[in-house]
Amino acid sequence: MKFLDCITINPKISLKKGKLYPFIEMGNVSTIYRNPIDIEYKPFNSGVKFENGDTVIARITPCLQNGKRFYCKDIGVGFGSTEYLVFRPKNETVDNLYLYYFMKTESINQMMIKSMTGATGRQRVNNRIFNEIEVNFPDIDIQRKIGKILSAYDDLIENNQKQIKLLEEASQRLYKEWFVDLHFPDYESTPIIDGVPEGWKIEKLVDIADVQYGYAFNGSFFNSKNNGTPIIRIRNIPNGTTNDYTTEKADKQYLVSNGDIVVGMDGEFHINSWSGDTAYLVQRTCKLSPKNSLMKGWLLQAIYEPIKFFEKTVVGATVSHLGKKHIDTITLLTAPDELYRPFHIYFQKRQLLLNQNRRLSEARDRLLPKLMSRELEV
Repeated sequence: MKFLDCITINPKISLKKGKLYPFIEMGNVSTIYRNPIDIEYKPFNSGVKFENGDTVIARITPCLQNGKRFYCKDIGVGFGSTEYLVFRPKNETVDNLYLYYFMKTESINQMMIKSMTGATGRQRVNNRIFNEIEVNFPDIDIQRKIGKILSAYDDLIENNQKQIKLLEEASQRLYKEWFVDLHFPDYESTPIIDGVPEGWKIEKLVDIADVQYGYAFNGSFFNSKNNGTPIIRIRNIPNGTTNDYTTEKADKQYLVSNGDIVVGMDGEFHINSWSGDTAYLVQRTCKLSPKNSLMKGWLLQAIYEPIKFFEKTVVGATVSHLGKKHIDTITLLTAPDELYRPFHIYFQKRQLLLNQNRRLSEARDRLLPKLMSRELEV
């Protein structure tokens, strides 16, 4: 069949202007998780509309190349950026979930990427390519089985993501209670000396952690074909994993290991712990390594406010730039070691779940082409 004989692109949905509907920001669409990370409610004015069962894919560079897409589930009727494409089966010969995974296949993905037109940096998928695609979908029962197998991985990933979010919220609340409100254990009986609790200090970030800035790699050696060593670019930090590689070599000081804290230094200053394999740190990113390893989970919370302050106040010619001169000024309120232990536990649990999600995602992605090509029978 022709693709457009069985699939509708950007189907018509009636939304009332001014009424609140779920709104999916492009920034809240993960490249790993099937569902959006966060859902806001906004009054509808304009945008691409979708409903449960739809497949939604970013049509603009670099979001498409980075894998920003989601399956509309438990959202109802919603809307989002005009830079989305929405796909929906026309009839019951195509299963919604199967269609989502079909649109994740490398052949379809590359076809969309190669079709992109427009000015550099703002290229978009040319919808005319869908007129040319021919498909040979299996029987609907086979489609449903394939969708069920692949979605089992995504269901586990999403359950883990919910636990990760709870751990992050717990750590954030604890940091505010102990290090902002100063309601730490025995705070009522702890003397305040020179404005800080007895036994605490105000210290520079660079005195309690080693800061490693990224290497200025030659971009012509970058690739997404697993050639060479993985690299960490700004765009890789939110997910904590990468599909980018370089064949260029650099000193081992630029290597980042699983569990290291990494920060983006351009535009939006992303902060995360790395959950991928050992990778090189690219220019305009940095790694923070606390000299006391017990402080790592605490440090992930402590640096958030000062770095986000610079994100809002430091403005370059076109985007914000975080530099060494800014990081050198950051001071933090430090405490006795026993107050770092709960953060350390939260961090380890979170990292374990992040690593599990990476392995689940990799297993699903290895299985997907084999099921879609029918190399594996179901």
